[in-house]
Amino acid sequence: MSKNAKVYIVKNLTLWIIPILLIIFAFGCQGVSEKEKPIRIAVATFSHETCTFCPRPTTIEDWEYYGPPTRDILTADEGYIGGFKTVCEEYGGIELVGILSPRGARGGSSGSWITKEAFDKYSYGIAEDLRQAGHLDGVFLALHGAMAVTGFLKPEAEIVRRVREVVGDIPIMVTLDLHANEDHELSDAADAVFIIKRYPHYDTTLQGERAARVMIKTIRGDYQPTMATRKPGVITPSVYQGTGVSPAMEIMELARRWECRQRDVYVSVAFGFAYADVPDVGATVMVVTNNDQELADMIADDVSDYIWRVRKEFAGKKLPKTREGVALAIEAAEAGKTPVVIADHSDRTGGSTHILEELINRGAKNFCIATLRDEKAIEEIQSTAKVGDEISIDVGGYSDKFAGNPVRIEGKVEFLDEYGRGTVVVLAFGENNHVILTPQLMQVTSPSIFAPLGIELDSLDIIVLKSRVHFRRGFYETGLAGAIFEVDAPGWGPADLTVLPYKNIPKDIYPVYKKD
Repeated sequence: MSKNAKVYIVKNLTLWIIPILLIIFAFGCQGVSEKEKPIRIAVATFSHETCTFCPRPTTIEDWEYYGPPTRDILTADEGYIGGFKTVCEEYGGIELVGILSPRGARGGSSGSWITKEAFDKYSYGIAEDLRQAGHLDGVFLALHGAMAVTGFLKPEAEIVRRVREVVGDIPIMVTLDLHANEDHELSDAADAVFIIKRYPHYDTTLQGERAARVMIKTIRGDYQPTMATRKPGVITPSVYQGTGVSPAMEIMELARRWECRQRDVYVSVAFGFAYADVPDVGATVMVVTNNDQELADMIADDVSDYIWRVRKEFAGKKLPKTREGVALAIEAAEAGKTPVVIADHSDRTGGSTHILEELINRGAKNFCIATLRDEKAIEEIQSTAKVGDEISIDVGGYSDKFAGNPVRIEGKVEFLDEYGRGTVVVLAFGENNHVILTPQLMQVTSPSIFAPLGIELDSLDIIVLKSRVHFRRGFYETGLAGAIFEVDAPGWGPADLTVLPYKNIPKDIYPVYKKD
């Protein structure tokens, strides 16, 4: 072959090969950009469980009592955000952007309707921070679901809508508490919703992890969230919703069975929060599938129908009132089933004295009220007494109209110091009896509170807790409690929901309006 011929062949091969290589390189780069390009996901939280029957509204002052809103929300390794963060770290190549979020409100669920001013400040604040965040591929919102706001009867849906208006058509994933009151407006606004399945709440981290996996797969084009939402029409008090007992246990087990049987399916059930007077109150079923609306609808119908079938067992129980419940607790203590736990589940403001007064009237000994909210008594003791002083003082009985009578304590100051989120006082009186005073409602879930306050747990026969179900993690699941009595003392969180002055809930919901 001549030299000119060789040159001609090389030139022609170059003309063909170089474009082909360029095309291959371009397609290769495109594949990398879709699957391996860095992902930016914004993370925010705005969470509150609102007891609308409580007397005091939740204001900006309450939201900022523990500090102003913060972007420092990505430090936890547990909880919804911790679980979300962990999975993103496992995938790699993901940047999480902390969005300005309010802290927990003072008093927790003892606060009533959130003011419109507060809601607008934080929801629009989240939206504006997102606007300033630059390019985003997704948004994760750790909400609660039982928030109630003056002027917005479906606030979580409104939060997502305000976020959507800013970020446009990118995935928005939401996690909720088991007590959420929601309906289709939330699932219409968000791409996917994940709700915890356990009460006490052990799976917040798991649901955050699920939200992250679906988020990442959706951003990469491997998942197309498709949702179905149902409202069974059943409302239950929180004290009946513990998932360690039936039928709450079976409802959640049904959801888990569907998740085991079907690939890429997430079945969520919220039992609802009966003490928020809102139109979407009560149980909610939310199902997420990968682009399968028919499957989502079938599963949602099945779970919703089951909740309706077990409505009588779920919502129709009865609990002892104050006198009967205290008598049963004393009887159990005398029989040696100590410590006996009394769950004063209905007290939503923390200052109810009904059970304390009944214990004193019956001459009970070796008992502890853990805790009683009384900021006024704490202030008085701080200014007039010190540890070891004898004292005569009225406690409790004023936090709401169901709080009962102030109870006179003739005893001694055993503890006066900072503990948790405020000053705590322990008063000792009678035959080894104690009252722990706190400035806000405190739901004690673990016996670990007693030792730091100088109270010997082994010396107690009866422990009274302002708790519905969460106390079971530290007192029942550990085998500590010898007996447990859930007592339906007066309060804004009764087991008998028909006594509440509802105005906004559906007129066909069981068992308040619709009967068998």
